[in-house]
Amino acid sequence: MTRLAVNVGLVVLGALIFSLSFPSFLSTWGWFPLAYIALVPVFVLVHRANWAEIFFYGFLYGLATYALHNYWLTGFHPLALIAVPLIYATYFLIVFPLLKLADTVMPRYGYLLQIVIWLAYEYLRTQGFLGYSYGIIGYTQYLFLPLVGLASLTGVWGVSLLVAFPGVYIGNALKEGFDGFRDFVSRNRVAPVAWALCFLAAIGYGLATRVDYSDARTWRVALIQQNSDPWVGGQAAYQRSLDISTRLSREALAEDPDVEVVVWSETSVVPPIDFHFRHRTSRDSYELVEQLLRFLDTQEVPYIIGNSSARLLRNERGELERVDYNAVIVHEDGEFSDPYRKTHLVPFTEHFPYRRQLPWLHDLLIEHGTNHWGTGQEYTVFELDGVRFSTPICFEDTFGYISREFVRNGAEVIVNLTNDLWSKSVAASMQHMQMAVFRATETRRSVVRSTNGGMTTIINPNGRITAIYPPFVEGYLIGDVPVSAEEWTLYLEWGDWFAWVMVAVAVSGLVGATAVAILRRKRSQGFDSERSD
Repeated sequence: MTRLAVNVGLVVLGALIFSLSFPSFLSTWGWFPLAYIALVPVFVLVHRANWAEIFFYGFLYGLATYALHNYWLTGFHPLALIAVPLIYATYFLIVFPLLKLADTVMPRYGYLLQIVIWLAYEYLRTQGFLGYSYGIIGYTQYLFLPLVGLASLTGVWGVSLLVAFPGVYIGNALKEGFDGFRDFVSRNRVAPVAWALCFLAAIGYGLATRVDYSDARTWRVALIQQNSDPWVGGQAAYQRSLDISTRLSREALAEDPDVEVVVWSETSVVPPIDFHFRHRTSRDSYELVEQLLRFLDTQEVPYIIGNSSARLLRNERGELERVDYNAVIVHEDGEFSDPYRKTHLVPFTEHFPYRRQLPWLHDLLIEHGTNHWGTGQEYTVFELDGVRFSTPICFEDTFGYISREFVRNGAEVIVNLTNDLWSKSVAASMQHMQMAVFRATETRRSVVRSTNGGMTTIINPNGRITAIYPPFVEGYLIGDVPVSAEEWTLYLEWGDWFAWVMVAVAVSGLVGATAVAILRRKRSQGFDSERSD
């Protein structure tokens, strides 16, 4: 019973420290130094647990960690707080045995392989339909800008490596208890020295490569935070959101006539403007669109607007079918641009490609109010008065590859339109925003976030948050955004190369170390057999 209690205690402690290193229910900004020891309980547990137990503890750790870290998911969808922890419980059901295997086949240097396995796991879980970036340990460092600068070389993954190492190392040093700590450190004293040198080099690199944009052009923006949730649905909610957005826009422009562009958040206007103006299938929606158009006709500055987009496309049966997209449009001089349509959708709630294979799950999602969107195909770059910009929508700014593609296509500024109001949680909004800091440093481009509730923010190309508006209140944020087009980074050139190196080393290291361990065991058994003969 004592052994079980200690192991469960390690699970709870590990989940708690990990969660508190991010913005959480206890700290708005997060306690990022905790990240350096967050994995200590994990690697003590991996060694303590036997093979019969390791799967259970992996499952339990994933469940506890993401229930604490993403507790705010209850506001996203009734099933989300069940689904996400269960998904990560399943991931750790696999990852913990792999960490245990590294510890078993490499008793002395297994911790080096364990670090690489952890990095490979962090990257692979951002891929595919279930891709999800919340909880990558490198993101905890978003306030430690000299270290964050490393992301321009390696993406967030290099930062994760430097943050994860102390926890993995100390966890392994304590795996035989405090009595074995000194002996472990004595036998492995080169590794922490190498880590310290790499850490200092990363900080030096971050300081030396800061972007000097003092002579760069600035783009004066007004970011409208209407504090009205389009998820509420219905004509009254849509009308209220439009009324607030137009009123705040007038107030912002009256306060500062030098504003060059006004930005409204994700789905700040819900009825598809172009569709309802052309087809007029709904009188209420048409009247709302017409009201918006009358307002825009009075405006002398361009507007970037989060708006759903709709097209009539032929389905597999050859019938015309309406397909809706989460989209962004730009209005300038009485004209609307073609929309940017969201390319990376939120799994389950915005996108479910397995309707044929799992019809019962699809029907369950629809019954619980999900709104499945069509998937966009183009990385659109808009231009206003010589400023080229792209508009990842909400969830999209949590993935480095999307902003990278925008910049490679010519974007000089990243303008993220987000709806985080549904969460009713400052921690959720802060966890989302901290990832945007890395999008700025990876690409060395300014990031602007216009949200309907939080966090409305301006981030410069060095990852510094230069302006932020209080969450979950009506208002607007006016600020100058540096327009940077000259900087080019290794991340822009090679993308997630560092993460793929970690995956390759993890796979080859596990296979190679296991094969060597098996051969040694066979030789040992053969030697013992010869001696007995």
